[in-house]
Formats: sequence, C-alpha cells, structure tokens
Amino acid sequence: MVTLSDVAKKANVSKMTVSRVINHPELVTDELKELVFQAMKELNYQPNAAAKALAKNMTQVVKLFILEEMDTTEPYYMHLLTGVSRELDKHQYSLQLVSENSFDIGQSDGYIITGMRSSDYEWIQRLEKPLVLFGENRFGIDFVDTDNAAGTAMATEHALNSGYKNIVFIGIDVKETFEFSREAGYINTVQQRQLVPEIHRFENRSRYSAAFIEENFHKFEKKTAFVCSSDRLAIGIQRGLLRKKARIPQDYGIVGFDGVFLDQIAYPRLTTIKQPVVEMGKACAQMLLNKISQKNAPQGNKLFLPELVVRGSTDASKE
Repeated sequence: MVTLSDVAKKANVSKMTVSRVINHPELVTDELKELVFQAMKELNYQPNAAAKALAKNMTQVVKLFILEEMDTTEPYYMHLLTGVSRELDKHQYSLQLVSENSFDIGQSDGYIITGMRSSDYEWIQRLEKPLVLFGENRFGIDFVDTDNAAGTAMATEHALNSGYKNIVFIGIDVKETFEFSREAGYINTVQQRQLVPEIHRFENRSRYSAAFIEENFHKFEKKTAFVCSSDRLAIGIQRGLLRKKARIPQDYGIVGFDGVFLDQIAYPRLTTIKQPVVEMGKACAQMLLNKISQKNAPQGNKLFLPELVVRGSTDASKE
C-alpha cells in the first residue's frame, strides 16, 4: 500500500508538506501542489478520507431530517435523497437519514432539514452546526426551494390561456412561507386579468379535496379550472369531478404542483408544475458543504424555476 512517506519521497518534499497539500491546499504554493499531485498520480495514491476527517476533527457525515410525514406511495423524498446523496458522495461524505427520536444520536458536520414549520424554529435556531433548509422560510435561515410564486403564476396563466373563465385555487391549509408564495402567484395573476381570486384550503390529502368537489360541484360553472398547491390535492379534485361525471378537460381543468409521481398515475394524466427535486437536493448538499468549509458563513438562498408540464387534465388546444 502506498503511504504518505512514499508520496513525500517521490515528490522530494516532507511528509508535512504532503499532508498540507491534501488537507490545506490554500496554504501551499502552486508549484508544491503540482509536485505532490503529480507524485500522487504516478503512485496511484488515494488519501484516506477517514484519516483526513479525523485530522480536521470532522465526521464526514451530514444528517438529513425530514419533519413531515413520508408517504410511501409518493417518492418525492426519494428524489431529494438522490440529489443530496449524489453530491455528498462526490466529496466523500455520508448521508444519515434521521427521525425525531434519533436526531441527537451520533455526530455530524451539519444538517439538511426539510418540512420545517414555524413552530420548529425555536429548537432549530439552537443548533450550533451548519444548517440548510429545503424549503422557503422567513427566519433568515439559508434555504433551497422552488420559486413557488412563479410556479403558480405559470399554472394560472396556462389555465387562462387554455380558455377557462373561472380559476379557483386549492391550497394546503398551513400558514407557511411556501404556501403564502404559491397563493401569491395565483392571486397576482388573476388580479392582472381583472378576476376575483377564490381560494379553498385543505389538509394535503386527496380525500379532502375530493369530498369538497362532491359537496360543492353545483357551485362551479363549466369552464372552471382548479389550480392546486400539490398533486395530491389535484388528484382529489379530479376524482371528485369524475364522480360527478364532469368532462375533463373540456369543461373543467386541473393543474397540480410537484410533478414527481402522482401526476403520472392520474387519469387523465395531470398537467402540473414540475419541481426539479433531484437538482434541488444537489444544491442543498452543495450549500451545506460550502457552509461547513466556510465555518458556518451564511449562504443566502437559491430558488429553482419549475417547469409547466401540460397533459390531459387541461385543454391546451386554445394556447
């Protein structure tokens, strides 16, 4: 096995210089780095990640804490985990998925937290290690998210351009930043067309939006589109309309939000606002690693523009 001493001998430098090149390259001249890297390449020397972490008093572990229910029928979080783990793997970091009861078990270099609600802020602000949120927040914590307002604006504009006269927003019944943004995107767009916003909010489960449509179907005239804050709610709207023998998309349109699985199993398949969840997961990992290397320096936020995916639940023939 090639050792640090072998590399030092090959490059004609000290072991301390080799160690410094590996662990603190910013402290070494470009000439020395080139000598050491060339020796490492010729000897096929791979630095020991565990030893490197130990020397820096690091764990090479990042904890991902999901603060909301993980529905086994919807792989939203699997996409997020894929993005996070791919990026961490490039930097020889391990990902540890933790639950409420195991959050404090074991050491880590930082946290990625998703599903945070306002009530969680009190304990989250006490965390001493670097932290990045997956999801908008109003507390000044670094985050990565979709541009939620742009997404629902896009959905509402599509519905209007598709010939629907009445646009109803079906929201998630939470007083959180992401939901405020989604509602704002809808409200601003309908008001620009001199229309009156109409909003109904439910727990993020399809059975509630389905029951709402079945009970209130008589209130919605033909050429109504429902812009929904999630694909789950959109599927419920679709189910309720179909039970009432409504014609989709000729008389009623539906636009969801997420685009990671449920939109594809609905029939007709859902028009939706697709979030680039894998890419956002990568960005979470990148932001956290930057924060770790920069001794917890603030990173700000990063918003990703979602994509409108048009399918059978809206009539796009007029666009």
